[in-house]
Amino acid sequence: MTEATRTTEELISRAGLGDPEACGELFGLYRDRLLRMVAARLDHRVAPRVDASDIVQEALVDAAARLNDFVRDRPLPFFGWLRSLAGERVIQAHRRHLYTQQRSVARESRLPELSDVSALAFCRQLVAADTSPSNRMARQEDIDRVREALSALSSRDREVLVMRHFERLGTAEIAEALGLAESGVKSRLLRALHRIRSVMEGDA
Repeated sequence: MTEATRTTEELISRAGLGDPEACGELFGLYRDRLLRMVAARLDHRVAPRVDASDIVQEALVDAAARLNDFVRDRPLPFFGWLRSLAGERVIQAHRRHLYTQQRSVARESRLPELSDVSALAFCRQLVAADTSPSNRMARQEDIDRVREALSALSSRDREVLVMRHFERLGTAEIAEALGLAESGVKSRLLRALHRIRSVMEGDA
């Protein structure tokens, strides 16, 4: 167990016993990481109306209310649990602002996919830009290609890729969130990068 993990576990225990300072310190450790996760997935049509930091704050309020249940049941690694709560809040924001008919959050993906803006940035990050008019892909074609590439991956490989390149998490942090060994994270990341480049370059 790493020092960071020991610190987290100590804070979880103290927060679960009702220590408000421990609760604040515990959530403070993950706030920035959750903010990057939410920002990458918040639809560009919703982003002007809903601040990502507000969504994170709502998720942390949820976490505080459910912390005793988490301590008792341990359904996920702690960081993974926080991410799932933040993902639920993003889904609720999308449902509230985009959908004309109410839909159950349970029917949506646990973690929303990348927004169009993030998908486009991801495409440009992975494929060298070609600025010539004859070869440059249109914006929507870029988005469609990266969505195709991402959908070709397994859900776990896709999540590892997004966490590394958009949430800017290190190998140990990804392993903590997903309950994987660090070696497993590295192999999934390499496999995902190879696969996504193949699809986006038309080799698959």
